[in-house]
Amino acid sequence: MHKKENIRVQMNELGRLNQAFVFIINFEADHALIFSPDDSSQLLWQTRQAGNFETAKTKTTTMQWEIDPVAFSAYQQGFSRVQQHIHNGDTYLLNYTQPTAVKTNLSLEEIFHESQARYKVLLKDRFVCFSPEIFVQIEAGKISSFPMKGTMDATLPNAKEHLLNDSKELAEHHTIVDLIRNDLSLVAENVTVEKFRYLERLKTNRRDLWQVSSKISGQLPQNYTECIGDIVYKLLPAGSICGAPKKKTVEIIKATEGYKRGFYTGVFGYFDGKNLDSCVLIRYIEKQENQLVYKSGGGVTFLSDAKSEYEELVKKVYVPLKDKD
Repeated sequence: MHKKENIRVQMNELGRLNQAFVFIINFEADHALIFSPDDSSQLLWQTRQAGNFETAKTKTTTMQWEIDPVAFSAYQQGFSRVQQHIHNGDTYLLNYTQPTAVKTNLSLEEIFHESQARYKVLLKDRFVCFSPEIFVQIEAGKISSFPMKGTMDATLPNAKEHLLNDSKELAEHHTIVDLIRNDLSLVAENVTVEKFRYLERLKTNRRDLWQVSSKISGQLPQNYTECIGDIVYKLLPAGSICGAPKKKTVEIIKATEGYKRGFYTGVFGYFDGKNLDSCVLIRYIEKQENQLVYKSGGGVTFLSDAKSEYEELVKKVYVPLKDKD
């Protein structure tokens, strides 16, 4: 049986038994890991209401942080190829990402404990993620998704108003909400947009950011726990980190980005035997031999400007640090 099928079937069986587990699935959805929620030997994690580690006391030392993003000229080449596909009608929204080399005085595990986020994941000696973005939540049979599209420096004058009134950001957000609504309709009934474009402020080690999200919900069948793996895999990859139409856009991403995303923009989730909480693996640092690499990006449409998109990619290379005691 194919690895993907193994994982999907294993998730369904654990769901049928109402047995708790946590999982990580990569962007291409062809590699996944499943752990017991209490196993902290390889994986540390935290969701909104659960986790498998004790909170460590934050350090008093100042975090050192140097970044070396891909050159704008190299970014622009890929951006231009994406624009050509848009003009050809192959895609109308594509999340284009690139890696950034980072230097810091903290280890991946120290970054995990020093950071503050809705979701935190540490796969030891491989990557750390401090994600603000929910993938899906399932509570008592109701499934909800909260796509996040639109980011702006919160210190800019009238930042909230500019972000909400930006025509490019509005078009991009409409596209993703429509995509997620269609995705949820594959697994649920009575799918509706409950909240459209609400703002959240994120504190980072470089600057505060405003981010825009929406909430879309639907009702799962009564036996949803028995097919929890089917539900998750039908929704992959997350629409907010690929684009639309999804299948063709993913093909363009693989051909254009020039590097492997790996677990970046995949998903992490915790199933407690009945309910599911999960996140998109963004705000992500990966260890590659002796180098740390931060992977980031943003949505590109026909309205996008290469310089602005490049600046957004760089702005997202941050760590949301805890406040010091």
